[in-house]
Amino acid sequence: MANNFALISTSTRSLHIQVARSIARRILSGELPQGSIAPNEMTLCEQFGVSRTALREAMKLLTSKGLLESRPKIGTKIVTRDRWNFLDPQLIEWMDGLSDPEEFCSQFLGLRRAVEPEACALAAVHATAEQRIELSEIFQKMVKVTQNFDQETWTKVDLSFHQLIFNSTNNDFYLPFGNILSTMFKTFIIHSSKNGDVCLDEHRHIYEAIMAGDSDRARSASQDHLQSTKHRLPEEA
Repeated sequence: MANNFALISTSTRSLHIQVARSIARRILSGELPQGSIAPNEMTLCEQFGVSRTALREAMKLLTSKGLLESRPKIGTKIVTRDRWNFLDPQLIEWMDGLSDPEEFCSQFLGLRRAVEPEACALAAVHATAEQRIELSEIFQKMVKVTQNFDQETWTKVDLSFHQLIFNSTNNDFYLPFGNILSTMFKTFIIHSSKNGDVCLDEHRHIYEAIMAGDSDRARSASQDHLQSTKHRLPEEA
């Protein structure tokens, strides 16, 4: 645990967030088993070299993400996986490197196939004039990037394109899916767009359908784009 303490003590992030991250990764990796009782407060304070105040803030954060629950006269229990908040962007970030990247990205693609086509259909109907203008500007950037491909620039513009689609549904329940893209989607794009394979025409079809206000065509274009055979998933290291 000395290494954990060194990492936390030199970090520029909030202390309680670093403590929460360290404990979360022990839970997510199975080092702290589901259903077990977490080490007591004094033990954790000693392990991380932090105050009770910082530790309690960390535990509150982990509880809000569904990883922990307090049981009177028992202690703090590790919650079972089915109750973890996997749509929390911070939790997704903490999971990085703990599981098979191919399986993780494959599951993410499955989620996108279930949700994103309908988001495109809704955006075609409900996007504001300002959002359509912004989408047009983003797509033009996509075209420009492909003319002189740069992986980092493409990742940023592709992320912006898909985030804006979720925002353009103007449906509050779709917004969290746009938010998780900021953590998970970057890894996904990097692997699926290797060697400049960016599927520009498929993005164009989605863009044109949304701009035309054609929900059926937007949904179909998104479904075509998200076929698993068209995405390169990362191989396990």
